[in-house]
Amino acid sequence: MLKKILLFLLILFLAPLLFGFLFISFSPQFGGNPSPEQLLEFEKLDHYSDGKFHNLQATEMGMDLAKAIKLLPEFFKNDPARKPDFDIPIVKIDSLELLNSSSTRLFWFGHSAFLLQIDGKNILLDPMFGEVPSPHPWLGNPRFFKELPIEIEELPVIDMILFSHDHYDHLDYGSVKKLAGKTKQFVVPLGVGAHLEAWGIEKARITELDWWEDFKVQEISLIFTPSRHFSGRGLNNRFSTLWGSWVIIGEEEKLFFSGDGGYGPHFQEIGNRFGPFDFAMLECGQYNENWKEIHMMPEETALAALDLKAKEFMPIHWGAFSLAMHSWTDPVERVLAKSQELGLKIRVPKIGSMIEIKEESQPELYPWWINPDLVDLSDFQERKASIF
Repeated sequence: MLKKILLFLLILFLAPLLFGFLFISFSPQFGGNPSPEQLLEFEKLDHYSDGKFHNLQATEMGMDLAKAIKLLPEFFKNDPARKPDFDIPIVKIDSLELLNSSSTRLFWFGHSAFLLQIDGKNILLDPMFGEVPSPHPWLGNPRFFKELPIEIEELPVIDMILFSHDHYDHLDYGSVKKLAGKTKQFVVPLGVGAHLEAWGIEKARITELDWWEDFKVQEISLIFTPSRHFSGRGLNNRFSTLWGSWVIIGEEEKLFFSGDGGYGPHFQEIGNRFGPFDFAMLECGQYNENWKEIHMMPEETALAALDLKAKEFMPIHWGAFSLAMHSWTDPVERVLAKSQELGLKIRVPKIGSMIEIKEESQPELYPWWINPDLVDLSDFQERKASIF
């Protein structure tokens, strides 16, 4: 009987380990790894050594094992403020509305996912359309809203998809598989193409860029620029692919897409090289003092807009998932306060609404992120901003 009990306990202990090993080894979610030939090319770069990419400035990740274990109870704490207590107003997108656009415009899907229409091209930015940003639904918090503004199947033909890095809340296996058949070109950081190839995307449709390299399609120039972050999808491939931000230059407009990253002098350098920008999409969410060097605090988001010489900016990386301990509205409330202090023009559109880059009207600020049944919104009526 004792032997049976011990055997049962041993199986009980080993089963999760075996399941985890098999999942990590065979699940397609983890993607691929750069080839040996690519690694040899990476070694020639100033920001790659010892098998890893590096940030341009010293960056403290801020989360060693001891600190991570200490923060686990706080991270998994059931805090109702970390998700909406009402149905977020989502603007549904009519597929016919996306045809034959003559102006530069954006549609936000929450978090960092956008459809950009510029100079007759449809470009997706970090199209994470999945329900949970993790390799398995059990390992993450679900999206705040169940229905997207438009389903992937209803999107028009996509000319290009740009990815900023390979983390699960930006590069999503399920979304890539659904988009593969309607996408002409994938433009990605160095090494990220290995994930796409592992998921069935032909190498001929993948273009990989290093920091400051550009890719041109007719009159549109795409420049991959630095950010202060990291990469990795598995247990042993952190820093194995590059991360960064995007400068998008059309015939008339210049846009900036930050991806993820901490605040640093790279924003000023990008602004000096390519600014001023007509519109900047800047990370503003999933931050914490323990990892502020790889995720900006909201006040730093506003400073980044200033450094970039952005005529107008929008906080992103919030409004869809809870990946940190702050309340879900903390990002927008803090960045609004700082932008008003600095006199910056900011937009906080409803998810799914159309954002016209050269829109001249100044709609009244409507705080859609506040539950209207619980708060009197009359005090917002005199506050003006270009917000949809």
